[in-house]
This record gives sequence, C-alpha cells and structure tokens, in this order.
Amino acid sequence: MRAELDTRDLGLVAYPEAMALQDALVEQRVRNEIGDTLLLLEHPPVVTLGRRGSLSDVYVSEADLARRGIGVQHTTRGGLVTYHGPGQLVGYPIVHLRQRGLTVPCYVRALELAIVDSLAEIGIAARLDPNHIGVWTQDHGKIAAIGVAQRHGVTLHGFAINLQPDLSHFDLINPCGIGNLGVTSAARLLGHPVDMPRFKGRITAALDEQLTAVACR
Repeated sequence: MRAELDTRDLGLVAYPEAMALQDALVEQRVRNEIGDTLLLLEHPPVVTLGRRGSLSDVYVSEADLARRGIGVQHTTRGGLVTYHGPGQLVGYPIVHLRQRGLTVPCYVRALELAIVDSLAEIGIAARLDPNHIGVWTQDHGKIAAIGVAQRHGVTLHGFAINLQPDLSHFDLINPCGIGNLGVTSAARLLGHPVDMPRFKGRITAALDEQLTAVACR
C-alpha cells in the first residue's frame, strides 16, 4: 500500500522556526499522531553548521556575514557547512524509517534519486557521485545538498536544491568541505528562472515514488 506524504508548503521560514517545527513534528510522528510529512520552504540567507561543521569553513567573520544580511546557525543535521537562501528549495521530510523498513543510507539514496528525477523533468541531467553525498551536474558542480538526522527512527532535516539562489553567497564558505568541486543552480544551467511552484509538485511526487520504490532496503 502506497504511503503518501502529507506535503506542507510553508514559503519563506526562518531557520530556527523551521527547526522548532521539525522537532514538534518528529515527536508527533514518533507517537503516530501524524503520517509521514514533507515540509517545503525557503530560508532567509543563513549559513548552517552541521554536527561536524566548523567556522574554519566560513571565509568571513560572523560580523561580515551579518552586514551582508546572512545569519549563522548551528544545527543537528549531519555534515559540515552549507548555505540556504531565497531561490533554494529546501525539503524537510519527517519520515518514519522503521515503519517503511528503510535504513538511513537507503533513505538518503531515495532523496538523491528523487532530486535527479525532478531535475530531469525540467531538462537538467543531474547525477549521483559515489564519493560524495548530494546531487551533481556533469561539469558544473553540485546542484543539491543533503544532510539528515533521525530520532527514534524518524527523520528530520533533508535536502536543499539550488533552483535560483544567489550563488555568490556560496563563495563565502567551503560548502560541505568540497567547495573546490563547484556549486551551480538550475537557473544558471537553463538560462532562465525555474517555476518553483511546479517544481514543488515534481519533487513531492518523485520523493513519494522513491521512498516506496527504493531497492536498497
């Protein structure tokens, strides 16, 4: 039986507010008060540091970031340092892995494949990299980042797809510790902005499909 995602389109949400909402939803999901849920949103400009993140991967001071209108947040997701901002579609799936019989690596693969499928629908040939988590383009670098966590078998955090963010903000950090590999966006590759509402529909359908079909349980 297909387990469809309850998708909530939240618009622009401050990072701490999104974290608080995820925390509350995870507790509800653990108690089976809600079903699997996907939060789709954008963040105001913010640099986030994962559990292994360090300010050594941020090339300017917090004061300089503040002058540019960019916040700094420590977070509980896996990974190092990344950037979120308007034009980047962020997805936070609250998914009960144990009930779906998924391991964390299989879940991450489902996220990656859903993003690849969604980008293919708008004409972007994206791919996976066996050495690095996330979604990549052939010659232009990373187009989507993934950083997850789980509590009692329920996921939080998730993915960030560069549809049309200000890519210059990535120059202020060493994203995911591999900034030398490059960062790109759908708008840069296509030469025009992406219809974000339509893309949200695509990623929702693709993720629901991949979470059901992923073969590496």
